[in-house]
Amino acid sequence: MKPLTKAIHDYLALRRNLGFKLRDAGMVLAKFASFMEQQNTERITTQLALDWAQQPSNAQPALWAQRLSHVRCFARHHVASDPNTEIPPPGLLPFRAARAHPYLYSLDEIERLLEHALQLSAGTELRRWTYHALLGLLSVTGLRVGEALRLKLDDVDLDTGVLTVRGTKFGKSRLVPIHTSTRDILANYRTHRASHLCDCDATHFFVTRTGHQLDGGDVRRTFYRLSRQTGLRGMHDSHGPRLHDFRHRFAVETLLGWYRSGQDVERRLPVLSTYLGHVHVSDTYWYLSAHPQLMTLAMTRMEQRWEGRQ
Repeated sequence: MKPLTKAIHDYLALRRNLGFKLRDAGMVLAKFASFMEQQNTERITTQLALDWAQQPSNAQPALWAQRLSHVRCFARHHVASDPNTEIPPPGLLPFRAARAHPYLYSLDEIERLLEHALQLSAGTELRRWTYHALLGLLSVTGLRVGEALRLKLDDVDLDTGVLTVRGTKFGKSRLVPIHTSTRDILANYRTHRASHLCDCDATHFFVTRTGHQLDGGDVRRTFYRLSRQTGLRGMHDSHGPRLHDFRHRFAVETLLGWYRSGQDVERRLPVLSTYLGHVHVSDTYWYLSAHPQLMTLAMTRMEQRWEGRQ
């Protein structure tokens, strides 16, 4: 193994032992190591990093910036063992990703999606109950799609009404309480699941007809099909409401409810942040700026407090 390749391998192993997943970084840095071998050099320079990062030449600037960022992080680590390493300075290939504008589903739209989920015919009878329960759970808990798909039977405690969410975006686990109506839906799905799988040893809660974990790509394709059937997307639209937007709706509806009931939103916001699995409360604050009605309520609350002090 070449010295630089080994250094990258050790760097990734160290970071992963600290809890970082680094899936993209692993693939990107392996390609960078191959590039450096082709250049017949072990020394990382800013120019070489730039030359490699801007490949392919017709790629989006966001991809260039991401590739250079991975090299920069590794270079900061590698300079300790090779002082000749150049660390590409921040600001090269600048790019700021635009955050997707959330789509806020209406209650009627969610009900139509759930109704059409129960009409799914491909596969087996279990499939329709799986998607009905999965989409319903996403709409009332704000779980990330991947978090819901990774739930295992032992993670869904219907006696206490608590979900254990493991392997989250930032490597943390959390407990998510659910309403009794949600418990009833999940219990109904579990009954259908057990009846269909019989003695099949399936560990995940949401499964295919063969008892395997649902594939994220298949889930999204099925959701797009349901979206077109319910009019949320045009028949040939490549963009439209996303599964992740269920999470936005949950956050916004929770905040709206707190404002309308006169609760201290600022004090309760950390609760919502923990429930959603955000590392920083500032990530939850983003929902305030993403929804005009929330901004209006926040401004009204601030004006009332200001007037009360005069």
